[in-house]
Amino acid sequence: MRQLQSIVALAETLHFRRAAERCGISQPSLTAQIQAIEADLGVQLFERSRSRVVTTPTGREVIDRARRVLAEVQGIEDFVATVRSGVMDGTIRLGVMPTLGPYLLPHVVAQLHSEHPALKLYVRERPPRGLEEELLRGDHDVILAHLPMRSADVVTARLFREPLYLALARDHPLTAEPELRTTHLAGLKVLSLTAQYHLHEQVLFLCQEFGATLELAYEGTSLDALRSMVGMGMGVTFLPALYARSELSHASDVVVRRLGDRPISRSIGLVWRKSAGRAVTHRMIADSIRSIVRREFSDLTLET
Repeated sequence: MRQLQSIVALAETLHFRRAAERCGISQPSLTAQIQAIEADLGVQLFERSRSRVVTTPTGREVIDRARRVLAEVQGIEDFVATVRSGVMDGTIRLGVMPTLGPYLLPHVVAQLHSEHPALKLYVRERPPRGLEEELLRGDHDVILAHLPMRSADVVTARLFREPLYLALARDHPLTAEPELRTTHLAGLKVLSLTAQYHLHEQVLFLCQEFGATLELAYEGTSLDALRSMVGMGMGVTFLPALYARSELSHASDVVVRRLGDRPISRSIGLVWRKSAGRAVTHRMIADSIRSIVRREFSDLTLET
Protein backbone atom coordinates (compact mmCIF):
# COMPACT_ATOMS: atom_id res chain seq x y z
CA MET A 1 0.00 0.00 0.00
CA ARG A 2 2.87 2.38 0.76
CA GLN A 3 4.21 1.96 -2.76
CA LEU A 4 0.80 2.82 -4.22
CA GLN A 5 0.56 5.86 -1.96
CA SER A 6 4.05 6.93 -3.09
CA ILE A 7 3.34 6.81 -6.82
CA VAL A 8 0.03 8.65 -6.39
CA ALA A 9 1.71 11.34 -4.27
CA LEU A 10 4.48 11.80 -6.85
CA ALA A 11 1.98 11.92 -9.71
CA GLU A 12 -0.01 14.64 -7.94
CA THR A 13 2.97 16.77 -6.85
CA LEU A 14 5.47 15.97 -9.65
CA HIS A 15 8.13 16.76 -7.07
CA PHE A 16 10.10 14.16 -5.07
CA ARG A 17 10.62 16.28 -1.93
CA ARG A 18 6.96 17.36 -1.67
CA ALA A 19 5.76 13.81 -2.40
CA ALA A 20 8.06 12.46 0.32
CA GLU A 21 6.74 15.02 2.80
CA ARG A 22 3.15 14.06 1.97
CA CYS A 23 3.96 10.39 2.60
CA GLY A 24 5.88 11.17 5.79
CA ILE A 25 9.11 9.56 4.61
CA SER A 26 12.52 10.75 3.48
CA GLN A 27 13.17 11.63 -0.15
CA PRO A 28 15.66 8.73 -0.61
CA SER A 29 13.05 6.31 0.75
CA LEU A 30 10.46 7.64 -1.70
CA THR A 31 12.91 7.34 -4.58
CA ALA A 32 13.66 3.74 -3.57
CA GLN A 33 9.94 2.88 -3.43
CA ILE A 34 9.30 4.36 -6.88
CA GLN A 35 12.24 2.45 -8.34
CA ALA A 36 11.09 -0.76 -6.66
CA ILE A 37 7.56 -0.60 -8.02
CA GLU A 38 8.83 0.23 -11.53
CA ALA A 39 11.17 -2.75 -11.33
CA ASP A 40 8.38 -5.03 -10.10
CA LEU A 41 6.04 -3.90 -12.89
CA GLY A 42 8.73 -3.81 -15.55
CA VAL A 43 7.59 -0.41 -16.85
CA GLN A 44 8.60 3.21 -16.38
CA LEU A 45 5.99 5.26 -14.56
CA PHE A 46 7.81 8.60 -14.47
CA GLU A 47 10.30 10.43 -16.67
CA ARG A 48 12.88 12.22 -14.52
CA SER A 49 15.25 15.04 -15.32
CA ARG A 50 17.09 17.60 -13.19
CA SER A 51 14.31 20.12 -13.71
CA ARG A 52 11.09 18.13 -13.77
CA VAL A 53 9.12 14.90 -13.26
CA VAL A 54 6.61 13.77 -15.90
CA THR A 55 4.17 10.86 -15.70
CA THR A 56 4.44 8.45 -18.65
CA PRO A 57 1.30 7.28 -20.52
CA THR A 58 1.64 3.87 -18.87
CA GLY A 59 2.21 5.58 -15.55
CA ARG A 60 -1.03 7.54 -15.86
CA GLU A 61 -3.01 4.32 -16.35
CA VAL A 62 -1.27 2.58 -13.45
CA ILE A 63 -1.78 5.57 -11.17
CA ASP A 64 -5.50 5.77 -12.04
CA ARG A 65 -5.83 2.13 -11.00
CA ALA A 66 -3.77 2.77 -7.87
CA ARG A 67 -6.16 5.56 -6.87
CA ARG A 68 -9.11 3.18 -7.22
CA VAL A 69 -7.37 0.53 -5.10
CA LEU A 70 -6.54 3.06 -2.40
CA ALA A 71 -10.14 4.31 -2.42
CA GLU A 72 -11.44 0.75 -1.97
CA VAL A 73 -9.06 0.11 0.90
CA GLN A 74 -10.11 3.36 2.55
CA GLY A 75 -13.74 2.32 2.11
CA ILE A 76 -13.04 -0.98 3.88
CA GLU A 77 -11.28 0.80 6.73
CA ASP A 78 -14.15 3.27 7.06
CA PHE A 79 -16.69 0.44 7.08
CA VAL A 80 -14.83 -1.48 9.79
CA ALA A 81 -14.53 1.68 11.88
CA THR A 82 -18.27 2.26 11.46
CA VAL A 83 -19.13 -1.26 12.58
CA ARG A 84 -16.83 -1.02 15.58
CA SER A 85 -18.42 2.26 16.59
CA GLY A 86 -21.86 0.64 16.64
CA VAL A 87 -23.27 2.67 13.73
CA MET A 88 -24.72 0.37 11.09
CA ASP A 89 -25.03 1.25 7.42
CA GLY A 90 -25.15 -0.41 4.01
CA THR A 91 -27.68 -2.96 2.76
CA ILE A 92 -28.51 -6.25 4.47
CA ARG A 93 -30.39 -8.91 2.48
CA LEU A 94 -32.73 -10.58 4.95
CA GLY A 95 -34.56 -13.80 4.15
CA VAL A 96 -37.59 -14.71 6.24
CA MET A 97 -40.32 -17.34 6.23
CA PRO A 98 -43.87 -16.20 5.41
CA THR A 99 -45.22 -17.58 8.70
CA LEU A 100 -43.14 -15.01 10.60
CA GLY A 101 -42.15 -12.04 8.44
CA PRO A 102 -45.46 -10.14 8.12
CA TYR A 103 -46.12 -10.29 11.86
CA LEU A 104 -42.65 -9.41 13.23
CA LEU A 105 -40.73 -7.47 10.59
CA PRO A 106 -42.82 -4.27 10.58
CA HIS A 107 -41.67 -3.74 14.18
CA VAL A 108 -38.07 -4.69 13.34
CA VAL A 109 -37.78 -2.49 10.26
CA ALA A 110 -39.26 0.51 12.07
CA GLN A 111 -36.86 0.22 15.01
CA LEU A 112 -33.77 -0.39 12.87
CA HIS A 113 -34.64 2.57 10.66
CA SER A 114 -35.01 4.75 13.74
CA GLU A 115 -31.79 3.58 15.39
CA HIS A 116 -29.67 3.12 12.26
CA PRO A 117 -31.09 5.29 9.43
CA ALA A 118 -28.14 4.49 7.14
CA LEU A 119 -28.90 0.76 7.27
CA LYS A 120 -31.20 -0.63 4.58
CA LEU A 121 -32.97 -3.98 4.90
CA TYR A 122 -33.84 -5.78 1.67
CA VAL A 123 -36.41 -8.37 2.77
CA ARG A 124 -37.42 -11.49 0.83
CA GLU A 125 -40.03 -13.98 1.99
CA ARG A 126 -39.08 -17.52 1.04
CA PRO A 127 -40.35 -21.04 1.92
CA PRO A 128 -38.52 -22.17 5.06
CA ARG A 129 -37.04 -25.35 3.59
CA GLY A 130 -35.12 -23.31 1.01
CA LEU A 131 -33.91 -20.52 3.29
CA GLU A 132 -30.86 -22.34 4.64
CA GLU A 133 -29.69 -23.45 1.20
CA GLU A 134 -30.19 -19.94 -0.20
CA LEU A 135 -28.22 -18.48 2.70
CA LEU A 136 -25.30 -20.83 2.08
CA ARG A 137 -25.11 -19.99 -1.60
CA GLY A 138 -25.17 -16.26 -0.88
CA ASP A 139 -28.73 -15.27 -1.84
CA HIS A 140 -29.24 -13.79 1.64
CA ASP A 141 -26.84 -12.16 4.09
CA VAL A 142 -28.87 -13.32 7.06
CA ILE A 143 -32.14 -15.19 7.64
CA LEU A 144 -34.85 -15.28 10.30
CA ALA A 145 -35.58 -18.97 10.56
CA HIS A 146 -37.10 -21.84 12.49
CA LEU A 147 -34.34 -23.58 14.47
CA PRO A 148 -32.32 -25.73 14.49
CA MET A 149 -30.24 -25.36 11.33
CA ARG A 150 -28.60 -28.43 9.82
CA SER A 151 -25.43 -26.87 8.41
CA ALA A 152 -22.20 -26.52 10.41
CA ASP A 153 -21.23 -23.53 8.24
CA VAL A 154 -23.59 -21.06 9.89
CA VAL A 155 -23.74 -18.98 13.06
CA THR A 156 -27.03 -18.92 14.97
CA ALA A 157 -28.20 -16.21 17.33
CA ARG A 158 -31.18 -17.60 19.23
CA LEU A 159 -33.89 -14.97 19.58
CA PHE A 160 -37.11 -16.29 21.10
CA ARG A 161 -39.57 -19.13 21.45
CA GLU A 162 -42.97 -18.48 19.90
CA PRO A 163 -45.97 -20.37 21.32
CA LEU A 164 -48.12 -22.48 19.01
CA TYR A 165 -51.81 -22.28 19.87
CA LEU A 166 -54.45 -24.87 19.09
CA ALA A 167 -56.92 -23.25 16.69
CA LEU A 168 -60.52 -24.49 16.59
CA ALA A 169 -63.75 -23.45 14.94
CA ARG A 170 -65.73 -21.29 17.35
CA ASP A 171 -68.49 -23.93 17.54
CA HIS A 172 -66.07 -26.85 18.13
CA PRO A 173 -67.04 -28.89 21.23
CA LEU A 174 -63.59 -28.42 22.80
CA THR A 175 -64.10 -24.67 23.10
CA ALA A 176 -66.41 -25.42 26.04
CA GLU A 177 -63.57 -27.06 28.00
CA PRO A 178 -62.16 -24.82 30.75
CA GLU A 179 -58.64 -26.07 30.05
CA LEU A 180 -57.33 -27.96 27.05
CA ARG A 181 -54.73 -30.67 27.56
CA THR A 182 -52.72 -32.89 25.25
CA THR A 183 -55.15 -35.74 25.95
CA HIS A 184 -57.82 -33.74 24.10
CA LEU A 185 -55.81 -34.14 20.89
CA ALA A 186 -56.50 -37.87 20.63
CA GLY A 187 -58.65 -38.64 17.61
CA LEU A 188 -58.71 -35.06 16.31
CA LYS A 189 -58.22 -34.33 12.62
CA VAL A 190 -55.31 -31.87 12.45
CA LEU A 191 -54.57 -29.64 9.47
CA SER A 192 -51.09 -28.42 8.61
CA LEU A 193 -49.04 -26.47 6.11
CA THR A 194 -47.25 -28.25 3.28
CA ALA A 195 -43.96 -30.09 3.89
CA GLN A 196 -42.05 -26.99 2.73
CA TYR A 197 -42.63 -25.60 6.21
CA HIS A 198 -40.93 -26.81 9.41
CA LEU A 199 -44.31 -26.37 11.08
CA HIS A 200 -45.56 -29.37 9.09
CA GLU A 201 -42.96 -31.66 10.66
CA GLN A 202 -43.59 -30.29 14.13
CA VAL A 203 -47.35 -30.83 13.83
CA LEU A 204 -46.76 -34.35 12.48
CA PHE A 205 -44.72 -35.25 15.58
CA LEU A 206 -47.44 -33.85 17.85
CA CYS A 207 -50.06 -35.95 16.09
CA GLN A 208 -47.95 -39.08 16.43
CA GLU A 209 -47.25 -38.43 20.11
CA PHE A 210 -50.81 -37.65 21.20
CA GLY A 211 -52.92 -39.82 18.91
CA ALA A 212 -54.26 -37.19 16.52
CA THR A 213 -54.57 -37.67 12.76
CA LEU A 214 -52.67 -35.41 10.37
CA GLU A 215 -55.01 -34.56 7.48
CA LEU A 216 -52.84 -35.01 4.38
CA ALA A 217 -55.66 -34.50 1.87
CA TYR A 218 -55.92 -30.81 2.73
CA GLU A 219 -52.60 -29.07 3.28
CA GLY A 220 -52.53 -25.31 3.64
CA THR A 221 -50.22 -23.17 1.54
CA SER A 222 -50.41 -20.31 4.06
CA LEU A 223 -51.53 -19.61 7.61
CA ASP A 224 -54.55 -17.76 6.22
CA ALA A 225 -55.55 -20.90 4.30
CA LEU A 226 -55.26 -23.00 7.46
CA ARG A 227 -57.35 -20.51 9.41
CA SER A 228 -60.07 -20.60 6.73
CA MET A 229 -60.20 -24.41 6.73
CA VAL A 230 -60.44 -24.47 10.52
CA GLY A 231 -63.24 -21.90 10.40
CA MET A 232 -65.15 -24.13 7.98
CA GLY A 233 -64.92 -27.06 10.40
CA MET A 234 -62.48 -29.15 8.34
CA GLY A 235 -60.26 -29.81 11.36
CA VAL A 236 -58.09 -28.10 13.95
CA THR A 237 -54.56 -26.80 13.60
CA PHE A 238 -51.66 -25.14 15.41
CA LEU A 239 -51.02 -21.47 14.68
CA PRO A 240 -48.04 -19.33 15.75
CA ALA A 241 -48.70 -16.72 18.43
CA LEU A 242 -47.63 -13.74 16.31
CA TYR A 243 -50.07 -14.72 13.57
CA ALA A 244 -52.87 -15.25 16.09
CA ARG A 245 -52.15 -11.89 17.70
CA SER A 246 -52.23 -10.09 14.35
CA GLU A 247 -55.04 -11.88 12.52
CA LEU A 248 -57.34 -13.55 15.06
CA SER A 249 -57.82 -11.01 17.85
CA HIS A 250 -61.22 -10.06 16.43
CA ALA A 251 -62.04 -13.26 14.52
CA SER A 252 -65.61 -14.51 14.69
CA ASP A 253 -65.04 -17.97 13.23
CA VAL A 254 -61.86 -19.28 14.94
CA VAL A 255 -60.57 -19.32 18.51
CA VAL A 256 -57.08 -20.21 19.75
CA ARG A 257 -56.25 -21.96 23.03
CA ARG A 258 -53.10 -22.96 24.86
CA LEU A 259 -52.55 -26.54 25.95
CA GLY A 260 -52.38 -26.28 29.72
CA ASP A 261 -50.23 -29.31 30.48
CA ARG A 262 -47.59 -28.87 27.78
CA PRO A 263 -46.78 -25.53 26.20
CA ILE A 264 -45.91 -26.00 22.53
CA SER A 265 -43.64 -23.56 20.75
CA ARG A 266 -41.14 -23.09 17.96
CA SER A 267 -37.64 -21.63 18.28
CA ILE A 268 -36.73 -18.64 16.08
CA GLY A 269 -33.21 -17.40 15.40
CA LEU A 270 -31.13 -15.10 13.24
CA VAL A 271 -28.66 -17.08 11.12
CA TRP A 272 -25.71 -16.09 8.93
CA ARG A 273 -22.72 -17.75 7.26
CA LYS A 274 -19.57 -18.24 9.34
CA SER A 275 -17.61 -16.69 6.47
CA ALA A 276 -19.73 -13.51 6.47
CA GLY A 277 -17.83 -10.30 7.05
CA ARG A 278 -20.57 -8.44 8.94
CA ALA A 279 -21.03 -10.60 12.02
CA VAL A 280 -20.96 -7.54 14.29
CA THR A 281 -23.82 -5.96 12.33
CA HIS A 282 -25.80 -9.20 12.39
CA ARG A 283 -25.42 -9.47 16.16
CA MET A 284 -26.60 -5.88 16.52
CA ILE A 285 -29.70 -6.76 14.49
CA ALA A 286 -30.28 -9.78 16.75
CA ASP A 287 -30.02 -7.53 19.82
CA SER A 288 -32.53 -5.11 18.28
CA ILE A 289 -35.00 -7.93 17.66
CA ARG A 290 -34.63 -9.14 21.25
CA SER A 291 -35.32 -5.64 22.54
CA ILE A 292 -38.47 -5.46 20.39
CA VAL A 293 -39.66 -8.82 21.69
CA ARG A 294 -38.99 -7.75 25.27
CA ARG A 295 -40.95 -4.53 24.78
CA GLU A 296 -43.78 -5.52 22.43
CA PHE A 297 -44.48 -9.25 22.75
CA SER A 298 -45.04 -10.54 26.26
CA ASP A 299 -46.25 -13.91 24.95
CA LEU A 300 -42.83 -14.69 23.41
CA THR A 301 -39.97 -16.11 25.48
CA LEU A 302 -36.51 -14.64 24.90
CA GLU A 303 -33.62 -17.03 24.26
CA THR A 304 -29.91 -16.38 24.51
